[in-house]
Amino acid sequence: MPQKNFANASSPLVVKKLMIKKIVKKCLPLLAVLAGGMVWGIHAHAAPSSAARVAGVVAASHADTEKITQEELVKRTQELADAVAPGNQAPWKLYYADDAMFFDEKGRSMDKTALITDIEPLPKGYSGTIKVVNPKSRIVGTTAILSYDQDETEIVYGQKQTARYHQTDTWLYRDGRWQIAASQVLRYYEDPATGTIDPARLDDYVGTYELAPGITQAVTRDGNELYSQRGGGTKTALLPEVTDLFFRPGVEGRRLFRRDPYGKVDAMIDRRNNEDLLWKKLAS
Repeated sequence: MPQKNFANASSPLVVKKLMIKKIVKKCLPLLAVLAGGMVWGIHAHAAPSSAARVAGVVAASHADTEKITQEELVKRTQELADAVAPGNQAPWKLYYADDAMFFDEKGRSMDKTALITDIEPLPKGYSGTIKVVNPKSRIVGTTAILSYDQDETEIVYGQKQTARYHQTDTWLYRDGRWQIAASQVLRYYEDPATGTIDPARLDDYVGTYELAPGITQAVTRDGNELYSQRGGGTKTALLPEVTDLFFRPGVEGRRLFRRDPYGKVDAMIDRRNNEDLLWKKLAS
């Protein structure tokens, strides 16, 4: 019959092994806690960058409430204007809806992709600002319309230029965000600078001009000033830009006096948007 080896069980080596097993068994819960702490610590160390990324996503989504004020619309619109000169596309990507329509002062129709592509930094030697002024709004439910002027100042190699625009934006509240769904831009007409011409040449333009039988327009002189008058209508000043080229104050377009091969004025061209109406000068 086999007998238990009590002598071996009580040997120093066996006793040490038994003690180590007991110690390990008692320490396992503590080791698990420590190991978990190490894993948590690793994630905790990475948490700030993850949180920062999450915060960035939240900021980028620009979650809004359903109610919005004119002041907030103007603030966001000024952000868009401030981003034009440096070519910062971020606000434009944020505030314009993916299905947005944009119609600019040049007559271009753009979707969001084309609009964002059009936002580029000004060339070297150029700088400028755009100020949003005179805002008016209509806010009804989830639709807001903001109409405003834009005063633009541009510096081109030290020379100053200015322009004025009027823009109307339609904002919609969709999927928790206020974004622009449509924009239309107009440029205010500005008269060109008045030039000077030799007063002795003013008589060259005086006469009656005919557009069609019975449709005439008279050009008259009063001192050193030139006027045009159609039928029994009001006289309108013709201001010179250069010789043979005139404009009417507050009226878009030009009046160009054409000369024949002998240098005599034989027609007046009414030019608007590169379209010409020819008024032939009648013999006096």
